[in-house]
Amino acid sequence: MCQADDTQELPVTFRPELYLQRRGWVLDIMRREGITEVLDIGCGEGELLSCLCNPAPWLAPPPPDVLPAIEEDGVRTPHEVVAEGLHKDILHPVRIAGLDVSRADLECAVEGTRPRASGSGASTLWRDPARWEPLEAKIWEGSLAVVNPEFVGVECIVSTEVIEHLPEDILQAFAPTIFGAYHPRIVLLTTPSYTFNARFTAPDAPIAARSGWPDPTRRTSRIFRHYDHKFEWTVDEFAQWCHSVAEEWGYDVEIGGVGKAQEVDEWGRDEALGWASQVAAFRRREGPEWEERRARKVDELGILPRTTAQGEHQLLATHHHPPHEAARHPQPLDAVGELVVAKMVQFREASVPLRELWFDDAVAVACGGWVDWLICAIRQYDGLCLDKGASGYSEELVVRLEPCLQDLIPSAAQASPPDTDEVGDPWDAFDDDDDDDDVRVATDETYGEEGGWGEPDIEWDREAVAKFNAETRWGDPQEDWSCSSEWT
Repeated sequence: MCQADDTQELPVTFRPELYLQRRGWVLDIMRREGITEVLDIGCGEGELLSCLCNPAPWLAPPPPDVLPAIEEDGVRTPHEVVAEGLHKDILHPVRIAGLDVSRADLECAVEGTRPRASGSGASTLWRDPARWEPLEAKIWEGSLAVVNPEFVGVECIVSTEVIEHLPEDILQAFAPTIFGAYHPRIVLLTTPSYTFNARFTAPDAPIAARSGWPDPTRRTSRIFRHYDHKFEWTVDEFAQWCHSVAEEWGYDVEIGGVGKAQEVDEWGRDEALGWASQVAAFRRREGPEWEERRARKVDELGILPRTTAQGEHQLLATHHHPPHEAARHPQPLDAVGELVVAKMVQFREASVPLRELWFDDAVAVACGGWVDWLICAIRQYDGLCLDKGASGYSEELVVRLEPCLQDLIPSAAQASPPDTDEVGDPWDAFDDDDDDDDVRVATDETYGEEGGWGEPDIEWDREAVAKFNAETRWGDPQEDWSCSSEWT
């Protein structure tokens, strides 16, 4: 075995990047809990908030009494059972907010949550996705130790890689403010694991082998991952803090982690050192007794008067993302069924994936944004059926024309010529099907003799070209490119 140099740090990389793994954990919990309101404390440049601004492909299921159950093979199956797979991983946020102390970072958050003008950005090649639900986004500047009345009772608070940056006095106000004054249903926290830091060096490496920043408080001899970290907790220290906070404020907590190094540790320490980032999901305990207990502690600590005296949060921006005008206003089920048949005839296909049909603008608008409405229309329309697949209903549903309607699809001889945008170029240099013998290229030795491109008819102004090339530059290279995947 090749021995590592114990005077150097070991390579430690993550795939996906560690910050993406943290974000994935947050979004997975939000999906599982059906979160619709989110406050991101320490939001920075608003990357999570920007993600949450992306519209869901369809509305959440309608009330059970909106759509009738349909009998198939003698069994009445509610539509929510059929569409269950389509809804399980979809978030439907309607109210999001971000709070941070950095005005520079918040300016990015303001832009990242701003509604896009129609046809702007990368979607100019295609179309902007329809938004079926309204969304309000607010960006605030201020300290988390200051209680903002607007945050009281928010459904979910997220704070990723934040608490390790807090000075002692702000850290002491963190739990009373978050769990006491705001008391959300769900709290999602992440913080670096100091236990994992041993993974950066060999077991017997000298302390000088570890790059990083000494504990700025001088309470420990630890080396931290970031210059602004006031502490980094071990696995046991984080668990102790989480359980103490949960018990004090009436929450249950699940503790875990994300981030394992791609490289194999030659000393076999990966299992013992755990995850690079520690995570904790807190769930509020319900009931009048817990509500009274939390309110009593807030009063005893005097949280509201003390923090209000420190100043108020400043609202930097409020963005409203309006829904499509057809949202929740579907056409009759029979009309939707007829439209589906017409689209399948237009596609010249006897079977089409449900998702492909949905992302046709006319179909989604006709359903008012409810994919459940489309499913109901297909199931009740004579001549249409929904393929359940070999293992029952799944998210990969397929719409099929019954044999009685397949005659509507023109045969190859009857089909009209394709639209002009369906016709390819008569010759494509990158098409492997083209006959090489029919293509004459300028580098062919005989080509120049037989005709070639010939001499140019215009004398180029070489001096003007040289001047243009000298003046046209990409600009000076940047020496301080930021990297969102660094250890923060």
